[in-house]
Amino acid sequence: MRGGCFLCGGLKADEEDMIQAGGDKIKSNRMSDFKSHTSLAEEFSSSRSRPIAAQIFTFRELAAATKNFRTDFLLGEGGFGRVYKGKLESCNQIVAIKQLNRNGFQGNREFLVEVLMLSLLHHSNLVNLIGYCADGDQRLLVYEYMPLRSLEDHLFDLSPSRKRLDWNTRMKIAAGAAKGLEYLHDHATPPVIYRDLKCSNILLDEGYHPKLSDFGLAKLGPVGDNTHVSTRVMGTYGYCAPEYAMTGQLTIKSDVYSFGVVLLELITGRRAIDTSRPAREQNLVVWARPLLKERRQLSQMVDPVLQGQYPSRGLCQALAVAAMCVQEQPTMRPLIADVVTALSFLALQPNNPENEQKYNMSGFTDTNTPPRARMDRKKKPSWGSESDGSNVLR
Repeated sequence: MRGGCFLCGGLKADEEDMIQAGGDKIKSNRMSDFKSHTSLAEEFSSSRSRPIAAQIFTFRELAAATKNFRTDFLLGEGGFGRVYKGKLESCNQIVAIKQLNRNGFQGNREFLVEVLMLSLLHHSNLVNLIGYCADGDQRLLVYEYMPLRSLEDHLFDLSPSRKRLDWNTRMKIAAGAAKGLEYLHDHATPPVIYRDLKCSNILLDEGYHPKLSDFGLAKLGPVGDNTHVSTRVMGTYGYCAPEYAMTGQLTIKSDVYSFGVVLLELITGRRAIDTSRPAREQNLVVWARPLLKERRQLSQMVDPVLQGQYPSRGLCQALAVAAMCVQEQPTMRPLIADVVTALSFLALQPNNPENEQKYNMSGFTDTNTPPRARMDRKKKPSWGSESDGSNVLR
């Protein structure tokens, strides 16, 4: 520990090779996993106590909403398909409509998983699913419209007219994304492992309020005496936890690693994987670890876009959180609830380097002490709603 904040240890000799091997494994298993991984449909169907609220749309309705999927309505495109802005004629509502590729990566089971997940899990930091269409061979999902699009759109390859994210907004986005994970890990029983956290899956509402989206790869976490869920490796290279990439053993700490990568992206303005950079800088975690060893080098990690407008103590604390999240050993990573506590504090601090307040990182300063044990959940859960309107498992 230096200067009041934790700095993670250096990169182990074989870690870079392990990360690369894990990335190769993700790519090779992607298609076969769609055919063999366990669907959440049966598990959710047996545990829920209320009907699915998502609306069912016809393909004709959604084609009308997007003016027959006109290109000027296109919001984004990926391996799963295309996302369009649309307007539902029945209720005059602006929505985002994701049209899945009929022969793409996201198959029928993943489509069903996402419908069930977002129909039964509700939180202010999860995107709201309005409905879906399963008309013939067409598979479409209808979400609330997020006017500021994805976090990726505000971090990378910015046009001169695009507003740059300031330090406090970045910490606010990080804290909100962590709260979404906290809901999945600590309020859903069994816990839900998101498995695909990345900047493109964090959508932004007005005021840069973040919401997690794309739940097609989510899995129910281990229950009882089980310590992990065994599954084929899926996700996105660069965000995937090394132990999961190598063994297929999935835990909630796999999500914490992915969150650490996203937090590093927010701080540095660098992509998780960037092949346009020199070889040793292409993997963000590999590049960051040696710099995290020396406090004098921390300022070199900050996104140049910020132009020095950030609190030095806040930077140290945010990097301490990121460093703990990307620890090689999953037991050394913090629980997401502890991450929420730390980042919520940082998001509220004024960006004033002359008036920085000291803060006890409460668990982030000692790598030799494992994070606190998960809360004891003995009460049988049921689907319900809290007074603030967000549905929880309790």
